Amino acid sequence: MLRGDRRGKRLYSWLAAAVLLMMSGPALAAAEAGANLGLTTSWVGFTSIIIFVLAYVLVISEEAIHLKKSKPVMVAAGLIWVLVAMAFATAGDTHSAEEAVRHNLLEFAELFLFLLAAMTYINSMDERGIFGVLRAWLVSRGFSFRGIFWVTGVLSFVISPVADNLTTALLMATVVMAVGAGNHRFVAVSCVNIVVAANAGGAFSPFGDITTLMVWQKGIVQFQEFFVLFIPSVVNWIVPAVIMSFTISGERPDPLDERAELHDGAWVVVGLFIFTIVLAVSFHQFLHLPPVIGMMTGLGILKLYGYFLTNRDRFFPPPSEDDIGQSGLMEETMPDKRKTSDRPPAFNVFKALQRAEWDTLMFFYGIILCVGGLGAIGYLALGSNLMYGDLGPTTANILVGILSAIVDNIPIMFAVLSVLPEMDHGQWLLVTLTAGTGGSLLSVGSAAGVAVMGQARGVYTFVAHLKWTWAIALGYAASIAAHFLVNAGAFQ
Repeated sequence: MLRGDRRGKRLYSWLAAAVLLMMSGPALAAAEAGANLGLTTSWVGFTSIIIFVLAYVLVISEEAIHLKKSKPVMVAAGLIWVLVAMAFATAGDTHSAEEAVRHNLLEFAELFLFLLAAMTYINSMDERGIFGVLRAWLVSRGFSFRGIFWVTGVLSFVISPVADNLTTALLMATVVMAVGAGNHRFVAVSCVNIVVAANAGGAFSPFGDITTLMVWQKGIVQFQEFFVLFIPSVVNWIVPAVIMSFTISGERPDPLDERAELHDGAWVVVGLFIFTIVLAVSFHQFLHLPPVIGMMTGLGILKLYGYFLTNRDRFFPPPSEDDIGQSGLMEETMPDKRKTSDRPPAFNVFKALQRAEWDTLMFFYGIILCVGGLGAIGYLALGSNLMYGDLGPTTANILVGILSAIVDNIPIMFAVLSVLPEMDHGQWLLVTLTAGTGGSLLSVGSAAGVAVMGQARGVYTFVAHLKWTWAIALGYAASIAAHFLVNAGAFQ
């Protein structure tokens, strides 16, 4: 407890609550031990907060200083846990810190392996030409500027629940940049629309965003229950989209002739990805196993299929040029005459693994360990009581979304899930919605926004997005109202 007058106590509580939205302890025992030791008001606690804030400032400044976001948080995680372990050891407790770290590592391992499998599938579909064909189809259809605006928005909303909001936003951004080259106004507004649509689409699916995945893996919201957020998510996107569409011209851009080809096995990879999702859901729903087991099993199946594609010529040799009727299987002595030159390079699943977003995956490690260490110090109960006790769950959950536009939504949602405040099902759905869509308020508030800023550098900027924050805020408020209206039965 803080000592001093009520005014000073209140000020400290508010400051601690703001910090807690980026902190939590996965091990309640360690958090209670830290609170009993008074670490929240000690030099250990304050130093740890400073380390984390400095690291996060470097993360936010990634575009300006060109320092990968994983580097500062990984170092900060190590330093924070050194301080925590020293403080516990000084008090004679040599076990709580170790148990808390192991719990953090388990949380990270599940998230890491799940995302690694999903990223590998997305990269494999890209390598087989799925996304290239979609892009070529869009830019060669002869849509008007307004038509492209709506088509890319709809596709962003529809694809992101299955792929993810980051991949979807990058794909659609390349389309608007190809069609609207030279029309900076169109590209900027369309990119805003794509980011909002991708984030909104990802909010009603466990696979659409990291935050929804975390909620699903925690077992708080079941797979099928996410889809009750469909209408609020549509409202979240459609309100700003309608407003922005009035600024888009109905003129037709110059037609583009772009061709793309699917490589062998492209649709099989898509089918295997869908099957892998079914496996993850089934393992979780019916066998009560972590979804990551299903994802990794599906990744293993993809690897086996990759082995088949790579060795297909050995298993089923193509016929020689001279073959009139004899099977190509009889021509193994004439490899120089086989028609192998027309086939694309063999599929290599390990190249898809190499292309995974390793910086993002390591960033998750640093964030989870950082917030875990800060939570072990004892900020858990302090912030939980203020945010979800004094303010109430509705206000707190709305603020979670707003703050996720300033600070990445992943540490915020990790904090909420670690705190596990007493809320009814409707409130858990609300925080899932707000954490997933609140990042759309600013371009830096979501991975999709940051990625598109890099893709459309100098056109889609922080300021270009900020001009439409008022419209996005209207959609954010309308989606919350829609949730209370449509899902009223989920509230107690």
